[in-house]
Amino acid sequence: MDEQEEQEEDNSEEAWLQLRPVEPLVSQCCGSGCSPCVFDLYHQDLARWEAARASKDRSLLSGQKPQSCPSELNPETFVGFRISATEKVTKDTYHVRFALPASSQLGLRPGQHLILRGRVNDLEIQRAYTPISPAHAEGYFDVLIKCYQTGLMSQYVESWRPGDVAFWRGPFGAFCYKPNQHGELLMLAAGTGLAPMVPILQNITDNAEDETFVTLVCCFRTFEGIYLKAFLQEQARFWNVRTFFVLSQENSMERLPWSYRDKTRFGRLGRELVEELLGDCRKKPFALVCGSADFTTDMARCLQDAGLTQDSYFLF
Repeated sequence: MDEQEEQEEDNSEEAWLQLRPVEPLVSQCCGSGCSPCVFDLYHQDLARWEAARASKDRSLLSGQKPQSCPSELNPETFVGFRISATEKVTKDTYHVRFALPASSQLGLRPGQHLILRGRVNDLEIQRAYTPISPAHAEGYFDVLIKCYQTGLMSQYVESWRPGDVAFWRGPFGAFCYKPNQHGELLMLAAGTGLAPMVPILQNITDNAEDETFVTLVCCFRTFEGIYLKAFLQEQARFWNVRTFFVLSQENSMERLPWSYRDKTRFGRLGRELVEELLGDCRKKPFALVCGSADFTTDMARCLQDAGLTQDSYFLF
């Protein structure tokens, strides 16, 4: 086959169709409103492919970036990071550490999140997770991941071992914390919704010039299920930080350590307690909410009922 015949074969309709980008499945969208979304990236690649096919110029496809491991974080391209350690912190939640090159930093602002890509039984899935490591952490980043019995991503995460590589892209997130921007932050977190609060809180307490007050309310089912107890106890020692716990499946203070009894309520976080927390704020509050979809909706309603306007709270 001569050179002309090879070029004609390379530019055949069948050859171009094999290069056509594959439209993502619904499962590949994490549903967090990321920009660019996996569907945005698909349409960008599709437009690039259509332009290349029209001009019969494959070099126009070179805008697609290859994956690498490890490398610099990118919001459009998945980048591989090696797992250095995994720890099961509760019966269904893992604390996972990923290695970064040398003493480099991840490059997230406190409260921003990443998108994790997994593959189970040839099905690609994507989910959003917020690193809990300090924004200035060097050489690593940590993620808290809750696994569900029937979750596809959970199957993928539970298969991880140190040395494995997982692919992430980012950062994403509309909320970026600025020191002293608000008088007081009222953080309402349920379960792993605690994750975005952790780097924001640590950013405040690590900065001697940041005098923002913080009231952190952590909602869990049981005392044993509370994440990051040592970290939360340490943060509560700062002059501007208060922590509270709301436990939905506990009913006896005698089962709790003494240090938790004065700052724990039983039941669910609702309108009455939200109003009480807002009333106890030392300065004008700005609320941050993160948890399940139902929790987030309920808390937004409670905050509005308590008189907060939409520009006075943020829903992760």
